[in-house]
Amino acid sequence: MSKKVVGLVLCAMLFALCSSAEAQQPKKVPLIGNLWIGLPTDVLTNQNLEAFRQGLRDLGDVEGRNIAFADRYAEGYVNRFPGLATELVNLNVNVIVASTTAGAQAAQNATKTIPIVFAVVGEPIQSGFIASLDRPGGNMTGLRLIEPELTGKRLELLKEAIPNLKRVAALVNLANPVYALYLKEMKFAASAMGITLESIDVKGSDDLDHALNSITKGRAGALIVQADALFYGQRPKIMSLALKNRLPAIYSFSRYVEEGGLMSYGPSYITMFRRAATYVDKILKGAKPADLPVEQPTKFEFIINLKAAKQIGVTIPPNVLARADRVIK
Repeated sequence: MSKKVVGLVLCAMLFALCSSAEAQQPKKVPLIGNLWIGLPTDVLTNQNLEAFRQGLRDLGDVEGRNIAFADRYAEGYVNRFPGLATELVNLNVNVIVASTTAGAQAAQNATKTIPIVFAVVGEPIQSGFIASLDRPGGNMTGLRLIEPELTGKRLELLKEAIPNLKRVAALVNLANPVYALYLKEMKFAASAMGITLESIDVKGSDDLDHALNSITKGRAGALIVQADALFYGQRPKIMSLALKNRLPAIYSFSRYVEEGGLMSYGPSYITMFRRAATYVDKILKGAKPADLPVEQPTKFEFIINLKAAKQIGVTIPPNVLARADRVIK
């Protein structure tokens, strides 16, 4: 056999071996980075996490088979989000999912190239995340909470539950980029109902104790708590104040009521997290966030805790109870 033929045979064998080794190498599994506001042990966090993962499973995306997760938890402290977002970027995740406005801001500041899906944010346009709901542009898309539109509904429910209500304190986080819009809508709705609205402004967790003390010194007949990661992380302190001062309060998240708060009205967050999975699935299959329109919730839940009502000496009228999607007894 000539040297030329031997050389050709050896080349063919090497090519076959390389091709076989390449075929046997495991395909890189897409890594999904999640930014959660709560603790890993938090019930609501786990409910939302499971809804998100179930949404992915329904689409054929299964952990350990064709996707992997990198979960990061702020444990109630929004100032931890920037560091956690940087960690996910350094892991070179394929997509980041942010569950709050603060988380989405941190992710946006950490990367302009990795796709970001925001699961629940207040005003993505005013926050600078997207150009428009239909054509987001950039590397971000997801689901909007429509919080400004819901503030009037919460005041209406408070007024119906407490017919003689004249003055309401509103807990507002000044660090939230859309607080001004929330407050504008609340004041407009309150004026239409003949309610005086007192804004209790907070700039961070250090201000919360002072803000809560100012509520107790005021003459408010009820409390409305803005949908905000800061307040959610400090909900035991806020609800304790409401209970101690026999102050009727309405919240944005059902978890407040499940833990002893009086009432909540807001979208179904489980549904929103399940819908967030569809964005991730599309992005992993090649879609660009810039081309995926932002969705808005269509399902809302009104929840009342009668145990809390009894503790603060409030009788909820039958017509209000009849409107509730769930009553905790």
